[in-house]
Amino acid sequence: MKQDITIPHEVSSRAEFKRKFSFGQMYFSFIYAARAFSVLSKNKKRGLLHPDFVERLQLAVTEVNGCAACSYQHTKMALKQGMSNEEISSFLSGGDSFILPEEAKAIVFAQHFADETGRPKKYAFDSIVKEYGEEKAEIILAACQVMIAGNMYGIPFSAFQSRLKGKPFKDSSLFYELGMMISGLLALPFVIIHHLIRKLFGFSNKKFAKD
Repeated sequence: MKQDITIPHEVSSRAEFKRKFSFGQMYFSFIYAARAFSVLSKNKKRGLLHPDFVERLQLAVTEVNGCAACSYQHTKMALKQGMSNEEISSFLSGGDSFILPEEAKAIVFAQHFADETGRPKKYAFDSIVKEYGEEKAEIILAACQVMIAGNMYGIPFSAFQSRLKGKPFKDSSLFYELGMMISGLLALPFVIIHHLIRKLFGFSNKKFAKD
């Protein structure tokens, strides 16, 4: 039986930005997400982190950033994986009712990662390395990197969709929404080249904020 897709009202009725990003932030998030995708792809084959765990991490990131489009898409994905409406709604509303004790530190890291706009404090990353080990910590980081890149593109996209329905976001403009959407697409070839150069020269896919 197909489940209904339930998005919390504060998400589905959003008419203002919870977080707003610049083109520069989006561009660099795309670069880090490029390598992060391969990390998540390998995890699907190896199964070090359960898909539900990865999904909960990404729901935690999108809750902090407030991307309606990402919330909708990840709700569909989570439902297909068997998560309940109540569990999904709790994550999208910032609740902690369904956070498993063994996942709590990773969820807090995901929220911190989003708060820091994709540049967590090193001590925060070190804490999940200590808790889960280096390999799982890399996957946790990758899940967050992919999600925030989606959020940075999805937020102006959500605002544009809302504008088309006659409910423009507060403090937004058509120029900002279309500018971010179009420039994000046009930047992809440069992102790929930038990503390959970084990979060739062995640059780390971690970017930490200064303490």
